[in-house]
Amino acid sequence: MAQQGSDRPIVREQNFNDRERASVDVGQTGALRDESHGTTSDGSGRGHDSAGIRGQNQYGIESQAHSYSPNQTLSHQSHAEGTSRSSTPVQGANYSHSFSDHHQLRATGISGHEGFVQPSSYLRRKRAYSRPMAPPKEPETAVDREQRQSLKGIRKFLKARTSYDVMPLSFRLIVFDTTLLVKRSLSILNQNGIVSAPLWDSKTSSFAGLLTTSDYINVIQYYWQNPEALSRMDQFRLSTLPEIEKAIGVLPIETISINPLKPLYEACRRMLESRARRIPLIDVDDDTKRPTIVNVITQYRILKFVAMNATDTQSLRKPLRLLNVGTYENVQTAKMDTPVIEVIHQLVRYSISSVPILNSDGVVVNVFEAVDVITLIRNGVYDDLGLTVGEALQKRSPEFPGIYTCSLDDRLDSIFDTLRKSRVHRFVVIDEGNRLKGLLSLSDILSYILLDGEGEDD
Repeated sequence: MAQQGSDRPIVREQNFNDRERASVDVGQTGALRDESHGTTSDGSGRGHDSAGIRGQNQYGIESQAHSYSPNQTLSHQSHAEGTSRSSTPVQGANYSHSFSDHHQLRATGISGHEGFVQPSSYLRRKRAYSRPMAPPKEPETAVDREQRQSLKGIRKFLKARTSYDVMPLSFRLIVFDTTLLVKRSLSILNQNGIVSAPLWDSKTSSFAGLLTTSDYINVIQYYWQNPEALSRMDQFRLSTLPEIEKAIGVLPIETISINPLKPLYEACRRMLESRARRIPLIDVDDDTKRPTIVNVITQYRILKFVAMNATDTQSLRKPLRLLNVGTYENVQTAKMDTPVIEVIHQLVRYSISSVPILNSDGVVVNVFEAVDVITLIRNGVYDDLGLTVGEALQKRSPEFPGIYTCSLDDRLDSIFDTLRKSRVHRFVVIDEGNRLKGLLSLSDILSYILLDGEGEDD
């Protein structure tokens, strides 16, 4: 019988006097009973150690070998597996004490050894192979502990609040029917100072998605790839937007929504998973049992709500250079004389919402945002796409809030303080000379507070 985890046979020492050399062959003893376990060997050489073994000595006198109790058993511990001591031999080991011309006691079946066996050699501790030890983790500092506990507190806050709590006391909601012309929708957005609106399918009485600046950029891409379609632009309706996405090979943004009474944490997770910057709140009317669009909440609205109500944001004291948050490699840039259409191609190709504008010295002078496209085509005219970035930025509204910058030494508590006071959609990370270092978007901040150390939460 084989011992699990052992790789060497167990050798036992039996005492014989000088006149007796017992011939014992386990494989020829017939049925042997294990006195300690009450089991029987089948005579195939797999008898148990503690069984009484009979044989004949050189004088033909039948003698019985010693039956060893567990306290008398000599055994070894496998160094390879670290198993405990056992009195059961390894299967396949053939312990045979047979007569030879010189009456030698021979042990066979032991790998790499033949002759007298010293059981004590198996009791000597073998030298274990040492494995390289992993470098010890750096001890957690007080700032690290405070940061970790603050993030845990923010996540707890998000789980205890609902999406309904984020909604302002007074708001205006504009919903577009999918039969509306694209040109008409642009005019309405500009008149109301908004950049997105939920869509409603009147034929099915159902929520049909969200209209954003990405949809208008896709229309521009379609026009650029199919100049002959320019004459039909005025006839495009919102219901044809999925066909335009398919024609230019752009994957549509997943249509997501959430019930306003669901935890705010769940809404944030859905936004991150779908890479959406806003999420509609859809409820069911009690009378008609049909879905109803309640409102649309954005990442900015959520983070501002957190900054104003979650006191844990004031304890996020680690600087950005020590955090894995933001984009600092392969940041797409442009210059003031870059054609606008090239920047639009960058927005589509890399699925980004802004491109920093640099001068010849690499200094940040402005940022071209996806919402700037709506200003250029607000009247349904696409001739301004041939302008340079500098000329296009001059068409911005006087109410444009400007761009916000930060450095790698700024902390998240100060960034949340800025979100609490100003309407910010991204931070341009710069050095002491105002040269570009990276971008910190609201998606980056939301992802950090939700996912960093989340597995350590109770």
